[in-house]
Amino acid sequence: MGAVVGTLTMQTKQRRPSRDKSEDELEMTMVSHRPEGLEQLEAQTNFTKQELQILYRGFKNECPSGVVNEETFKHIYAQFFPHGDASMYAHYLFNAFDTTNNGSIKFKDFVMGMSILLRGTLREKLEWTFHLYDINRDGYINREEMTEIVRAIYDMMGKYTYPAIKGDVPQQHVDAFFQKMDKNKDGVVTLEEFIIACQEDETMMRSMQLFENVM
Repeated sequence: MGAVVGTLTMQTKQRRPSRDKSEDELEMTMVSHRPEGLEQLEAQTNFTKQELQILYRGFKNECPSGVVNEETFKHIYAQFFPHGDASMYAHYLFNAFDTTNNGSIKFKDFVMGMSILLRGTLREKLEWTFHLYDINRDGYINREEMTEIVRAIYDMMGKYTYPAIKGDVPQQHVDAFFQKMDKNKDGVVTLEEFIIACQEDETMMRSMQLFENVM
């Protein structure tokens, strides 16, 4: 999920001048949708309190109300992929962060996901990625779901895809993934099949964009 992490963290890299601790905490109580307390989020994630404050400033800078809807999320995401169409991938990514399925992402949703992607164990990252690909949330990944995500990734990368994209390339990748993942040949991939296949094949792991190059 390198693209995911790179996009969502670039906004938080530019720090404002240091401010008083009480000012940071007061600011966190003034949005219409209050996030969890810093101490609670620190206990629930792999971030320090200072890191959470930095993440919150970046989040609030883009989303002053304290929540982000899908259209805003797509707009933010598109800025980092000017040579492609990131709208569909941003749609699926938004749904993965929107764990309550209420059409919005709160700060807690954001940092819980980021904690897994940046600091989680390998299994936690694989589980998160599986749920991204499991579009209909039935606990399995079918060929149609994987094809939709893979095509969305190619669309997002645009002219920078390598090798240069041809019409059948996404489907070829899906066929190769399924051949290795679908161990019992029942036409769907379970969570355990997904995890085992990725752990056994480093090339597949990289193809699924699970190694991050940030932080």
